[in-house]
Amino acid sequence: MAGTTELEDLYSVIGESARLVGVDASRDKVWPVLTAYRDVIPQSAIAFRVETSARRGDDFSCRFTMIPKDVDPYALALANGLTPRTGHPVASLSADIAAACPIDNYGVDFGVVGGFTKTFQFFPPDDLQPVSTLADIAAVPPALAENSPFFARHGVADQVALTGMDYEHRTFNVYFKTPDGYLREPKNVAAILSDIDMPEPSDQLLTHARSAGGFYVTLNWDSPGVQRICFSAMTADPSAVTGGRIEPRIEQLARNAPSADPGAERRFIAYVASSPAGEYFKLLSFYRAQPDVVRLWREYEDN
Repeated sequence: MAGTTELEDLYSVIGESARLVGVDASRDKVWPVLTAYRDVIPQSAIAFRVETSARRGDDFSCRFTMIPKDVDPYALALANGLTPRTGHPVASLSADIAAACPIDNYGVDFGVVGGFTKTFQFFPPDDLQPVSTLADIAAVPPALAENSPFFARHGVADQVALTGMDYEHRTFNVYFKTPDGYLREPKNVAAILSDIDMPEPSDQLLTHARSAGGFYVTLNWDSPGVQRICFSAMTADPSAVTGGRIEPRIEQLARNAPSADPGAERRFIAYVASSPAGEYFKLLSFYRAQPDVVRLWREYEDN
């Protein structure tokens, strides 16, 4: 369990990191999350994220991962009043996935402005899950099954590495590991985007995709289509996977984000997303990147 002093120190680091990108942390939003997860914070990996999307461009996100599989992060969020109880399928999805699939560990996202937003379910890297197993879960959006031919066409139908649910926006993310070298071919990336009616990729997205080990799609319960797709790559140098171009707010985090791992090589996960409205960028910076979480991401993303 994290003591009050440890939580105060972490809160201070979160606030300082958010100010790097021009965001003021709300104690009313952040402190309840820290106290709700105080039992798992000491062993969790901790990361900070900023993005340029219209949806969360004015927030600064924090993520805890490596939460033990016997701890239900959504149940903790409900018990501590971090999110309201609803009858929407998203509310049962984490527990339903845990009942149907092997869980390696969990994760949680929260914004310093918006508060608690997401949970994640990481599958063992040697036991990636098939789309068919997830599609059979009643609470999963029908869009997953409806896009099965798309996933099969690009070799990822049995390569689900993790899932995530956004309780605020009621969306479902499915993260796929792609076949070795698949995203290094621009024609494959262009075909992926074309198949789901996304805009043609920019040179920056194509450059980024060459370093990516996979992609994730965003689905909802109201539409059969893919809402967004995002390519992710672990890197020590975010500018190297974006063709030398990097957004100012993302550069601030990349250059100045604090680290609790002195002497360790800095690790980031860089993202380029495509939606009908265009492309945007995200960067996750590990504050405390425990060896296990780096190993897991390498195994999920290694191409």
